[in-house]
Amino acid sequence: MKLLSALASATALFVFCAGAANAQACKSPVPDSALVKKGTLTMSVNPTLPPMQFVDSSGELQGMRIILGREIARRLCLRPEYVRIEFSAMIPGLRAGRWDVINTGLFWNAERARIMWLVPYESQAVSVSVVKGNPLKVERPEDLAGRAIGVEIGGFEEKALRTLDKSLTDRGLRAITIRVFDNFATAYQALNAGQLDAVVAIDSTADEYARKGRFDRALHGLYPAPVAFGMKSKALSEAIVGVLNDMLKDGSYAKLMNDYGLLANGGPFAIKAPP
Repeated sequence: MKLLSALASATALFVFCAGAANAQACKSPVPDSALVKKGTLTMSVNPTLPPMQFVDSSGELQGMRIILGREIARRLCLRPEYVRIEFSAMIPGLRAGRWDVINTGLFWNAERARIMWLVPYESQAVSVSVVKGNPLKVERPEDLAGRAIGVEIGGFEEKALRTLDKSLTDRGLRAITIRVFDNFATAYQALNAGQLDAVVAIDSTADEYARKGRFDRALHGLYPAPVAFGMKSKALSEAIVGVLNDMLKDGSYAKLMNDYGLLANGGPFAIKAPP
């Protein structure tokens, strides 16, 4: 029901300003020079993280981040366009000018903040998913020692898993066998097939898989961190900050976060630079 409510919110939020009259009334504050394609907000997404970003049974993109990206485009008087691509290609693609925004749940870190403009807009942590019934009795991080664990390549989740592995081996426990996948969908498929002992994913995705009854979420809330949009253009980043602050004031941001059970920002949004 939560997901249906959120999808209903998408219909209410997203009405693109089209037609000659609207086009004149709706002038984007973002200069064409700051965009990959004139009049378009091009966003990269890896739609394998339900309920945050996924493809529904009709092949359409859905999820909180899809809704939020479309609403930002609408308020900037731009046409939203999504490029579906694996996470590992997103930062190189942004730097090469293939899209304007990385909209896929990019965890903030200082290294990334030195090569792009990052605007945090939600908080996430990581979970450990196991097969239904938790037959391995995973109840604490130490129970993952010596286990084969899957994760998407190149993201915060992989870094968190490697941090956990080091903390275990530093204490004399067995190393984790880390197996990386192009995306989380294939990692969960491997878990379902008995090829893994667990999968590490963001809390919201692990919770969604658990709600569907296919897996259990053995651990959650590990390594909490801010999640951000990533942009190459400072002008676009500042415009997106303005939209998010407007949404904060009118309540639409808090409503969207609530629809997905996420903790909303209490203060104003801003570009977060490295220390």
